[in-house]
Amino acid sequence: MWSYFFGGSGNSNDFSKTSSKNKDLPKKAIIELREHINLLTKKQTHLQTQILNQSNEAKTFLNKGNKIMAKNSLKKRKIYENQLGKIDSQIYSLEQQLFSIESANLNLETMKAMKQGSMAMKSIHKGLNIDKVDETMDEIRDQVELNEEISEAISRPVLTSMNDIDEDELDEELDMLASESVQQNVERSKGRVHDMVEESARDNNNAVELPNVPSNKIAQQATTESNEPAQEESEDEDERALRELQAEMGL
Repeated sequence: MWSYFFGGSGNSNDFSKTSSKNKDLPKKAIIELREHINLLTKKQTHLQTQILNQSNEAKTFLNKGNKIMAKNSLKKRKIYENQLGKIDSQIYSLEQQLFSIESANLNLETMKAMKQGSMAMKSIHKGLNIDKVDETMDEIRDQVELNEEISEAISRPVLTSMNDIDEDELDEELDMLASESVQQNVERSKGRVHDMVEESARDNNNAVELPNVPSNKIAQQATTESNEPAQEESEDEDERALRELQAEMGL
């Protein structure tokens, strides 16, 4: 009954066919408009050629002195020019209409694409809300913190007793070891000095004796001098060697 008042048949198949036709109507109109514009463009080119030909014929008849035929050629040219003006207007109107339909169809396709995008976003965000997103982000942060704690626990030394060592005690032991090392170096230096003194004494004892010179003065001087100057000279050499060794050691 309602379909009767609104002029419909009440058949769903008819409605689907109508919607399909309406969907294809813009494309069909665009194709027909382009074809008609091409046809009018060809007619426009033909009329332009005819106008040029009539102008040439009028000039030819004038050169021959035939004014009547020249006027007829000019009349034909006027007719062609009027037709050309109408065709130009028609082409302009069709081009404007074609542009409007193409623009409208482009807007329609754009809206369809945007609608598809909107439906896709709704499908993606279905079941999601800001609370669930915040909850997921909090879980991610908790897992990251847990991972850092695990890494720190793994990197700590296995022997915990190593962490209980007092650093001050270690420093004191190092100082004691350093003092012992210095004392040992001093003792070694003293031993070396003592060895050098003994070696120098042995060299003095093993000195080569020179032959006696047949001189009364030298023999008399040799008998009167005591052994103390020789011993003092030996002691002076030992002390000098000891001082040189101490200078080298910085003592």
